[in-house]
Amino acid sequence: MDIQQLRTFQSIVECGSMSQAALRLHCVPSNITTRIQQLEQELKTSLFHREGKRLKLTASGEIFLQYCDKILALCDEAKRSVHPDTPPSGPLRIGAIESSATTRLPHLLAKFHQQYPDVSVQIITGTWKQLLQDVSQHKLDGAIVAGDIDSPLLNKFEIYQENMVLIAPSSFGEIRCQEDLIGKEIFMWTEGCPYRAALEQWLKVKNLSLPITSITSYATILGCVSAGSGVALIPKSLFEQYKSLTHICGYEFEHFSVIQNQFFWHKDIVNHKAREAFLKLIQSEFSNLN
Repeated sequence: MDIQQLRTFQSIVECGSMSQAALRLHCVPSNITTRIQQLEQELKTSLFHREGKRLKLTASGEIFLQYCDKILALCDEAKRSVHPDTPPSGPLRIGAIESSATTRLPHLLAKFHQQYPDVSVQIITGTWKQLLQDVSQHKLDGAIVAGDIDSPLLNKFEIYQENMVLIAPSSFGEIRCQEDLIGKEIFMWTEGCPYRAALEQWLKVKNLSLPITSITSYATILGCVSAGSGVALIPKSLFEQYKSLTHICGYEFEHFSVIQNQFFWHKDIVNHKAREAFLKLIQSEFSNLN
């Protein structure tokens, strides 16, 4: 087993086919096929179910992929470690919940690119659970996530707090208390979202448990509220960015939880110059927001 075989296997999984993996690795498909056959022979198991040109990981392939990702991440770390004096360069994979990616990251990314032009930043949005899982499995170099979360595998740094705003169409009239939401459609992210939990906790103050429609997009949530369909609880920074473009009103209440946002990275990856530079910029930009 060698590193080239592992990179070939990882590329096939990411690309979805041997032909696309060959294009990425700049070699002919027959070489890809040979490497995988040799790898499977050494492992004494099949890594893929083959359905014509389509490939699907076997159970053994799923397990092997986890180790493959870890090994290649450590190899990349080893290469970075032997060039301590070089400026940050190469890929940097950052995950972020949508509210952060929309309101907080654009300015930060512009400044980071200006300071470190040789770093290729990739931003991936998702739920907090998926993002932390991807950092734990070395699929992301770091992630910005909301909520009071601890993980034995990850380090974290508190970067900013989000105040919450209840938004509603102007046609609904003033929202004064929890009871004013009875009979109205409520749009929020899915179960487990700390912002949704903050709304549910606010309703519990008045012993209310109202139905919530799950939508995994703030653009869609804002569109639904603007169209007069219902209400939602969103970060104040998001409301401030879009309030002038929509027909919505914002309401702040004393009992809304303030949600801490944090940057997470894997404890085992201790030498990643691009990620360290990104964290340093985060610390500098957000230090006055806590």
